[in-house]
Amino acid sequence: MYKGTLKQILLITDGCSNHGEDPIAMSSLAKEYGITVNVIGILDENSTNESGLKEIEGISQSGGGISQIVYAKQLSQTVQMVTRKAMTQTIQGFVNKELKQILGSGNSIESLHPSKREEVYEVVEEIGETVQLEVIVLVDTSASMRDKLNTVKESLFDLQISLNARSGENAFSLFVFPGKKGDVEKLLDWTPKLEKLNTIFPKLTMGGMTPTGPAIREAIHYFNDKMNIRGNSNGDDEFTEQWAD
Repeated sequence: MYKGTLKQILLITDGCSNHGEDPIAMSSLAKEYGITVNVIGILDENSTNESGLKEIEGISQSGGGISQIVYAKQLSQTVQMVTRKAMTQTIQGFVNKELKQILGSGNSIESLHPSKREEVYEVVEEIGETVQLEVIVLVDTSASMRDKLNTVKESLFDLQISLNARSGENAFSLFVFPGKKGDVEKLLDWTPKLEKLNTIFPKLTMGGMTPTGPAIREAIHYFNDKMNIRGNSNGDDEFTEQWAD
């Protein structure tokens, strides 16, 4: 049974990065540390941004996560869906790895007999309800996000309500980019209570460039500090050691 902690970065942005490290490279580095990077791209009605869409997809793919493009009014439901779906996808990945070690490299959940496959999915669902989940939320606070921040705040409150229905423990942290004094600013330390955002969001200042890469890098460092992850060439090693019969 999986006994580790699922670590996610949830990036919420509406545009292309234009400052600092390549966010796709930073997302790939996060994956090496066992951190899944999920991206929600927020668009205005009738808005098209091909370069932004390509970057959002690239960040999520290199980070082993999922991406979703939404309009601001749909954000609340999407935040919950992306977090849940990414959690399930991550667990399925670990289950598949274990199956390949037991049954051979050509086997995965999909290759099992339907009855056995259903049993595995039930285990995956059970793990998803009980495993410890840690999420660092990265919120784009560049000028173009000014009219979307209230929706982002409401979405995060809804996410808290949704995840608190799980029996597993949840912990959140919030960073914004750009910050008041640098590329990235931590606004919320690890907590299970996102209602603390009530005192934070009204104080935000908007504007500046979009340092998405530095924001992802800072999230990786923050996970490292908390989890005492020692840099490996392959972060999967840490996770596979947390499986037991």
